[in-house]
Order: sequence, then C-alpha cells, then structure tokens
Amino acid sequence: MFGRIVIEQRLCTDEELKQCIKELKNRTAPATLEDLMLEYGYITLTQADRVKNTLRESKTAANQIPGYKVLGKLGSGAMAVVYKARQLSLDRVVAIKVLPKRFAEKPDYIRRFYKEGKLAAKLNHNNIVQAIDVGEAGGLYYFVMEYVEGKTLHDDLSRGVIFKEHDALEIVIQLAHALEHAHAQGMIHRDVKPKNVMINTAGIVKLADMGLARETSDLQAAKNEQGKAFGTPYYIAPEQIRGEVNIDGRADIYALGATLFHMVTGRVPFEASTPSEVMKMHLKEPLTPPDHINTSLTAGISEVIEVMMAKKTKDRYSNMEELLIDLEAILNGQPPLRARQKFNIGALEQLEQGVAIDIDDEAKLYDEEVITKYKVGMVIMGALVALLLVVVLVMAVG
Repeated sequence: MFGRIVIEQRLCTDEELKQCIKELKNRTAPATLEDLMLEYGYITLTQADRVKNTLRESKTAANQIPGYKVLGKLGSGAMAVVYKARQLSLDRVVAIKVLPKRFAEKPDYIRRFYKEGKLAAKLNHNNIVQAIDVGEAGGLYYFVMEYVEGKTLHDDLSRGVIFKEHDALEIVIQLAHALEHAHAQGMIHRDVKPKNVMINTAGIVKLADMGLARETSDLQAAKNEQGKAFGTPYYIAPEQIRGEVNIDGRADIYALGATLFHMVTGRVPFEASTPSEVMKMHLKEPLTPPDHINTSLTAGISEVIEVMMAKKTKDRYSNMEELLIDLEAILNGQPPLRARQKFNIGALEQLEQGVAIDIDDEAKLYDEEVITKYKVGMVIMGALVALLLVVVLVMAVG
C-alpha cells in the first residue's frame, strides 16, 4: 500500500519502486520499503510522512463508514481519496469518495462536498456515474457512487494513444448525450476532461466528478465566483477563465471540443510552461486545425472541433442537440452542415469588419461579385433599351 500510494502521488517511477522491493527481499537486516526509498533518495521525509498520513486515513475509512466494507484504495487527488467498497445491504461493489481530514475541518469544503453529491443525485443517465449516498460518520465525510470497472480516457492518452476518428466520435457522442441530460436538468459540469471520462469493460462511457458543477439558476453561487477561474487549464472555456457570471452549457461544449482535440491529435489544444500561460492562449491564440496536425482526419471533424472551441460563445454550437446532429453526421460519412453554417456566418462578419479571409472564400466571393455586377449591368442595359424605344416612338408620333 505504501508503494502504491507513492506511485499514485508520482513521487517515484515504477522501476524505482521495483528496485526497492527487490532490494528489500534480498536484505538480511530488518528494513521497510520506506527506509529503502529514503536511503536511495527517491522520496523525502516530508513525502514519506504524507504517504503515511494517507495510509492512516485509508485505515480509518475502512472501519468508519457504516454499511460499507472498504476493499482497497482506487486513487487520490488534491480534494479527495476514492476507495473501492462493498455495500453490505445490497451486496454490490461501489466507489466511495472521502474528503481528506485537512478539508473536513473547513465548512466551505464540507458544503461543496455535500453539494457535489446532491447535484449528482439529480442526474439519472446511463452515461453519467450514478450517485448513491452522501453522509458523515465520526467527522468523516463520504460520497458513495457507482463503481465503474474499467479505465479513464486519461489512462489511454497518457500512454500516447491517438484515437481513430470513428472511435473518438463514438466516445464523444456518448459524452454529449450525458451533457445534454445534465443541461436539461439546468446543470453545467464545468470540468469536462479526460480524467473525468470513464470507460467500462463493456465500452460504455461514463462522465464523472460533479465537483465543479453548478446549476444555471444558482445566481448567488455565480456572483460569489465572479472573476475566479474554475476548471482545468488544458480544457477550460475562455468565459470560465474570465470568471463570467452568465456561463451556460456552451462552456461544456468548449471543454468537450478540447477533449476531442486531444483524443484525435494526441496533444492538448494549447500547451505552455505554466497554467496561466495556457489559459492566456485559450483567450488569445488561434486554434491549430486538428487536421493540420493529424492529416488522416476528415475536414468534417476538424470543422466541428473548431466550432466547439470558438473563443466567442455565440460562434459555438448553441446546445448539445445541435452538436449531436453534426457528430452523428460525421460518423455516418456526411458533412457537418451546422458547423459550415457557423463558418459562413463568421466569414460574413469578417467581411463587415474588414478582416482578411481565406483565399478559397475570396474566390467564391469574387464569383458572386462578378455575377452581381453582370445582373446589374443587364438591368441597366434593359432600362436603356426601353428608354430608346420610348424616344423613337415619340419622334415617330411627332
């Protein structure tokens, strides 16, 4: 368990851990895995203490949550530790998210933790991780949810997997349906990213983690968060970076587009040395078209991603229903008509503002201009002929 937590917290590599375990077996003098890792300099004393605290919390959770038997630890993050457990009353395996003790003494964190459970409980969809229970026992705050046997999208991407267009579309369509359901319940996720996308052994996609979710009707929460950036830098929408009050489902469309971009290109849309620089790029830098990075992609999926990730919300898909029409179209080998409509509107706005446009668009507009001039010329010529006839008739009568 000590070694597993060290790996989860990325304090050393798998090879370094295996080396210490092998050395531990060969040593005759009493020693622990912690001793060896300290001796080789793979971890520091502070890091070792932090790992032991996590272990103590695991043991506490295993004996403290009523009605559940903790089977092991699944993972941990900055805000929670997740365990695999058995719900004794229904004899089923579940996942239990536990608020670390350092946050359990802070009322704001407790409120946010309960809020996540309550928001998740309002959703009932096959592509969303189901909420089961939320509670407190002896100062330990926990949130019980559906256990998903499988992997996260992040697991594949971190191994360098680049998804085939068809496979990526099938995953993203399931996510779009999940978000369509959440939006219909008046809720925006605000943290769509590969780590929050789970795929079970049957290939069913599950959207997880409602920790940053917010109801669109919760104006007080929106005002309290005004000016603050909530989200993950690599996938965050520009309006979230600016901390705008009126954020809606189009923020999730942007994040889903960034996730799809990562899946089909093997890299995040914008990359820099610091989170703040990445967010500046989301605000200012133009997006490199995905089919310029992965030339095997169709123009259709590239167009869709570019509309999903438009910096202005008005230039994106209006809602998930509209997006799904284009995603299904591409999957079936058809053009994304909604995306092309958005591009056409954008081109017209650029013309009105005197902005340079693509050379192909210029050629099309030139053709239209020639046709228009021809039509105007024909009208003028017709008018002159009519006028000439009138003059001739007047002269004949006279």
